[in-house]
Amino acid sequence: MAIIDVQVHCYERDHPGRPWAAVLAGPPEVTGAEMIAAMDAVGVDAAILVSPYTMYRYDPSYAVQVRDKYPDRFAMVRPFDPGDPSSPAQVAEWARQPGAVGARIMLARRGEDGPDLAGVGPILKACAEAGIPVNLLAWGLLDQVAGIAAANPDTTLVIDHIGLLQPFEPPVPAEPWADLPKLLALAQYPNVVVKISGACTLSHRPFPHDDIWDPLRRIFDAFGIERCMWGTDWTRAVNLITYEQGVAPFRQTDRLSDAERAALMGGNLERVYNWTPGD
Repeated sequence: MAIIDVQVHCYERDHPGRPWAAVLAGPPEVTGAEMIAAMDAVGVDAAILVSPYTMYRYDPSYAVQVRDKYPDRFAMVRPFDPGDPSSPAQVAEWARQPGAVGARIMLARRGEDGPDLAGVGPILKACAEAGIPVNLLAWGLLDQVAGIAAANPDTTLVIDHIGLLQPFEPPVPAEPWADLPKLLALAQYPNVVVKISGACTLSHRPFPHDDIWDPLRRIFDAFGIERCMWGTDWTRAVNLITYEQGVAPFRQTDRLSDAERAALMGGNLERVYNWTPGD
């Protein structure tokens, strides 16, 4: 089976030609070549390259540069600004970009620099028309996702990072799964898919993080394994786990059948994002 990571980040060092807006947890840079080396070391075949909002806000140019150099290994998702009335037109243009497979809305950034929630609907409609899913960073806002899902049944919504606030450094919160019932409530909407990304950063146990499996099984049972996609959220997770420690627990566990593993670690992603590496 092809193993495909649903979310990784690449970025270059901060410089005047492509300056950072802020700093994300991780090394000073993670080039495309460095990301591929990390993937190759643990047998990950391909990944969705999510342009990092923290550094680049709504500019996906570095992700495009990396994907164009390694088209058989990466597809791309980029953030859109609900406060920008030109965003729906940008979605249509983005969907024509080689390697572009999805959009992202940073709902959890509300109260900092957005989003304007009134602008979310037009982006979702544009994505439905373009045939690409929308990734939602919705930490602390899962209650609002229900309304969004109900109002936009033709748009595939991908919940980033299990919908749960994940740490950028130790310690792991005392109750990292506290909002899990809010996520499970979204299973009633057939257009909602869940990224099982960064799960190991919610563990209170050392590698192989065995305490993640009971809550994950509740997600699989509620949504069906076919609406779940594995990923690492590398390099955001670097202060808590190594890349291998984000991959190996899913490859080695006996809590997944072989069919579930194949679906979770690549098959579902190919269907949801309509992308097969190498095609």
